[in-house]
Amino acid sequence: MHDTDATILKKTIGVVRDQRFLEHIPGLGHIESPERLKAVYERLDKGDAKGLYQTIAPRMAIKDELAWNHNKGYIERIEETQFHNFTQLDPDTITSNGSWQAACLAVGGVFSLLDAIFSGKFSSGLALVRPPGHHAERGKAMGFCLFNNVALGAHYARKVLGLKRVLIVDWDLHHGNGTQDSFYHDPNILYFSSHQYPCYPGSGAVDQIGMGDGLGFTVNCPLRPGAGDMEYAAVFRRLFLPIARAFAPELVLVSAGFDIYKDDPLGGMEVTFKGFAYLARLLIAIAEETAEGRILFCLEGGYNHYGLAEGVYAVLRECTCDSILLPEEVYAFDTCGPGPRAIDEAIEKLEAFWPVFPH
Repeated sequence: MHDTDATILKKTIGVVRDQRFLEHIPGLGHIESPERLKAVYERLDKGDAKGLYQTIAPRMAIKDELAWNHNKGYIERIEETQFHNFTQLDPDTITSNGSWQAACLAVGGVFSLLDAIFSGKFSSGLALVRPPGHHAERGKAMGFCLFNNVALGAHYARKVLGLKRVLIVDWDLHHGNGTQDSFYHDPNILYFSSHQYPCYPGSGAVDQIGMGDGLGFTVNCPLRPGAGDMEYAAVFRRLFLPIARAFAPELVLVSAGFDIYKDDPLGGMEVTFKGFAYLARLLIAIAEETAEGRILFCLEGGYNHYGLAEGVYAVLRECTCDSILLPEEVYAFDTCGPGPRAIDEAIEKLEAFWPVFPH
């Protein structure tokens, strides 16, 4: 798909965007501000991005759908915030009177994009939504997150679209505790996370590999600060890809956090735009092998506005077969070294469940 031959046709992909996501306002000075999404939207309105995507309008998720992943009392608690200009749900998570609508649209935007992908209109897409979701637990808001957009997307894929196996990959700086908890006992959802460790929220140790029927279907690769493009390439190539191929997902969902960018104010990682493009390339390849190309990237973190916007643009370009990567750069990534010790530690925990690693 990503051959450099000029005869390869570029693809148009679906992008969920809506001004109502900007109406979630956590307050003056909050780092998860509407300005994040404004920067992304402005980048995609530039000439070199126009024509690469079609906008998908989000719909509102209904409460019965939210209840696939969240309890009734919690959903009602978030709904009630629409009547208040300011509600503090935890030390980091604050809502305004527009937050309920934005959060329901964020979930519904993932659903709308999945519908567009499974109708055959697109093979891939980006859900450029907020608030983010991967920290949201069944009955608790955490880490700027209200509803778990990607987890609910996986439920939608299973319950509505009839899929059996869904892969969730989370490359956000922070571990997706909410997503992991949602499927910790479920062998039909394979959850991968690479994340800075130790770091908020404190979960995601290498020995957290699932429980019960889900044992072996949670894969964590906790990384020390300073990991950059080559370290992430090694994590994905040596650890994630062999397991993903054996699992053979019918859909790939990505919690795409851009706070691993080298200048992010909350992070200590060193990933560049080239790194984001390469990670996207590997996941697109898995989707092409086993899922008819079906892959959805959903925005999570990213707090350097330039890094966020350009990182999203790099992923968009990769999805449209118009990569920012040069052939020699791809070769360098493909031949990267063994990577961090965390890869070997994870393999030791998982090789009994996934006999796919060379010795």
